[in-house]
Amino acid sequence: MEKIRNTALICIGRAVLFGALAISLIMVSLSFDLALALFVGAVLTLAMAEILIVKALIVPWQKPNRTEVWTCLDKAARPAGAQGRAVFTGVLREVYMVFARNSYTIACSLFAASLVLRIARGVV
Repeated sequence: MEKIRNTALICIGRAVLFGALAISLIMVSLSFDLALALFVGAVLTLAMAEILIVKALIVPWQKPNRTEVWTCLDKAARPAGAQGRAVFTGVLREVYMVFARNSYTIACSLFAASLVLRIARGVV
């Protein structure tokens, strides 16, 4: 089970990293207005969290052998049978939710920073 979890962390983490890179580039392109850049980053990160939650919800209906995590696992580490599929599904769902929770936390932080900047502009 630990082998599945580590592989899932690497595969899903890489996908989330590419999404974060895209969001960061969009934020850099809006760097002329820091509050706007933070707000847009927050909205996009929140969208990424929602996508990860949906991915976690549809894991039970996916065929395990069509996932990237399955193809990255050694043949000996791939779970067999209905119980193995349940374990695989549970681990995948847990990892998706970990990344969704972290994305949501980052989105809330970006929203708060954007709000603080907007308030500071209005006061000054």
